[in-house]
Amino acid sequence: MQSILDSKWLIFIKVAELGSLSKAANSFNVPQSMISRHIAQLEEQCGARLFNRTGRGVVLTELGMQLLPRIQQLATDASVLADDIRTFGGEPMGEVRVGLLPFLVHQLSGALYSYIRQNYPKIELHLSEGASVQLEELISEGRTDMALLLREGEVVSTEEVVIAEFGLMLVGQQHDPLVQQPTIKLKDIQDLPLIVPSRPHPLRARLENLARAYAYKFDCVIEADSNRLQHELVVAGGGYAITSGLFQSDRGSKLLQSSLIVEPELPRSIVLSHTVRRPHTRATRVVQQWLEKQAPLILKRMVDDR
Repeated sequence: MQSILDSKWLIFIKVAELGSLSKAANSFNVPQSMISRHIAQLEEQCGARLFNRTGRGVVLTELGMQLLPRIQQLATDASVLADDIRTFGGEPMGEVRVGLLPFLVHQLSGALYSYIRQNYPKIELHLSEGASVQLEELISEGRTDMALLLREGEVVSTEEVVIAEFGLMLVGQQHDPLVQQPTIKLKDIQDLPLIVPSRPHPLRARLENLARAYAYKFDCVIEADSNRLQHELVVAGGGYAITSGLFQSDRGSKLLQSSLIVEPELPRSIVLSHTVRRPHTRATRVVQQWLEKQAPLILKRMVDDR
């Protein structure tokens, strides 16, 4: 069921977000002339311009800036209402986009897909994989409904649901004496060759803050932007990684060992975050409920088996 809101206002929102008529046309896969015509019709109805044209695209006028947040809210409400009408007395249906961190794909993707396929066949599940920074971008741009993200330290946002909490580990090769003990002090990681994610990953910022706070020096010798890459480089002898210590394969668990970092411990959380740019439907609520109930159980088993 199409949105109850006049589609021209949806075009207005897209042009405002992208700042370009041509980009909006590409997004909707229609000619630019159609986008221009619809915007001109809206401006005629309003009796004033909504956009000022520039050499690089378009920018909202004062009227456009006043209207945008109200039209965005109307679009969200209209989408939710359309979904309620469409699914009244029936099954949840429609597209749901979910982002997963790479080290969660093996554990969660198959289980989530099987649950939806068996119980809600009219839900179209779209899964994507990426680093926390990449998934956060998808959330902010409204290109995914929800995603599991990493949070370093204490979670302060009330908008995010904490799925799991654990301490960061120093990961080394299986028989390395540094990781044979259950814990290792943060100060003892100084000067070790570390394999770390590149900026602006939150772990990188956290290490830099810790270095300043404790006057420590951390030797970041290799950048790798996923736990799997970091663990593979540890196996290859490139150094040590600082991760959750959750290995994605039997190979990793056989070749790697991890030790909990203490004094201080470095808590990390996995949270479920939602976009405000896509409507919350019955279908998204089904997926959200599964992630909130089942993902903590699955991740707890991963941590216990670590």
